[in-house]
Amino acid sequence: MLKTFANLFKIPELRARIFFTIGLVAVARLLAMIPTPGVDWGAIQQLQDTIGATSEGGLVAWFDTFTGGALTQCSVGTLSIWPYISAQIIIQLMTAVIPALGRLQREGDAGRKTLNLYIRWLTIAICVFQALALANTMLSPERLVGSETDVRLVVMSPFLFYVSTVIAMTGASMFVMWLGDQISERGIGNGISLLIMINITSRLPVAVADAARRYFNIGGAQAQGAVWELILLLVFFFAVLLGTVAITQALRKIPIHSTRAISRGAAYGGGVNYLPLRVNFSGVMPIIFAGPILQLIGMLSRLNGTNAVTRFLKEVGETIIQPTTMTHILLYGALILFFTFFWVATQFNAMNISDGLKREGSYIPGIRPGLATAEYLDAVMTRVTFIGAIALLLIAIIPLILTSSRKISWEITSFFGGTSLLIIVGVALDTLRRLESQLVMRNYDGFLKHGRITGRH
Repeated sequence: MLKTFANLFKIPELRARIFFTIGLVAVARLLAMIPTPGVDWGAIQQLQDTIGATSEGGLVAWFDTFTGGALTQCSVGTLSIWPYISAQIIIQLMTAVIPALGRLQREGDAGRKTLNLYIRWLTIAICVFQALALANTMLSPERLVGSETDVRLVVMSPFLFYVSTVIAMTGASMFVMWLGDQISERGIGNGISLLIMINITSRLPVAVADAARRYFNIGGAQAQGAVWELILLLVFFFAVLLGTVAITQALRKIPIHSTRAISRGAAYGGGVNYLPLRVNFSGVMPIIFAGPILQLIGMLSRLNGTNAVTRFLKEVGETIIQPTTMTHILLYGALILFFTFFWVATQFNAMNISDGLKREGSYIPGIRPGLATAEYLDAVMTRVTFIGAIALLLIAIIPLILTSSRKISWEITSFFGGTSLLIIVGVALDTLRRLESQLVMRNYDGFLKHGRITGRH
């Protein structure tokens, strides 16, 4: 393994790409440390402990993890790449329900360029909306801590602060999006995904420090947990990690037989290929959808009013917003299951796959081409998705269970499952595959000496 990593730097082109990627990632991380103009840095430090104590696993902690700590520092990079990700998801879902966008997706490069333009304009709109919301929150910091506070974060007039925040955060978010595109084009791996992974892993030192204070009396605080608990947690972490890798890589292979046309229109022979159906077809999308919806319900419960809807939200919202309650965990799991099947229903088109196989002269053994093939693929995908949804549900609720049962901080438990671990595993595997393909093309060993790729030399 170490020899393989050393080989990466023996190839001039690959070495240049690696250093280029590291440089742009460093620039993106720098944006997460630059305070927003007009924000009192000292006041931010006073609020950080309170925010951490009142938002274990909540929206603030969740968003702070994915921005690499930018939220609790009120930096210009708070929005990071997420407006662009949100715009991509929205456009992708709309292509399934709006015929005009669906046609653009099928028009090749010209259609994709038009869709990318729509995504960028939508990104700007989302940036402006979220920046205004964050500016309004910073002007009223009690919304962050959930109670009244005398601390004031903003030291300039509200109007100037709104304008400067929108300009700074929107500009920083668009710049990070450009950095991601440059990494994808001239660096290693998918730039957008890599930046998200770096933001998440940047919180790892904080998690290690929290674990040290919890188990080893470091930092002047009394140890709250025994060493045996730490050992069990480490064993459990590696088990969850292996399970996450397995579910990320798991495929259901459908055998596909194809015929090969020769002279005078006769068909001869044919090969056997496989149609891979991913067990975790939806990736992290269900968790990304489910979490904010629960937090939105909790935020709506704080609205003032006497009508029936407001009273109902107040009654259930306070329970739902607490991530350690059984109501929150059950509803969270139900939403993950729903969005897993919803994502597959909107993104997996069995009829298109069936038509494509028919055009290519391919077929599934024992299944008639056309509608019968589409129904068969739908049935198989439904069963596969059910297995993937259950696995995704278990991975998603592990941090909540650890937080509620053992009172372990969110900074630690967020690495034991959920979106954080899924993104880290997915991006790491994708980056390693890209690096390995570069090595194999130049006749170097891959990361697995006895693996399938090495045997191709």
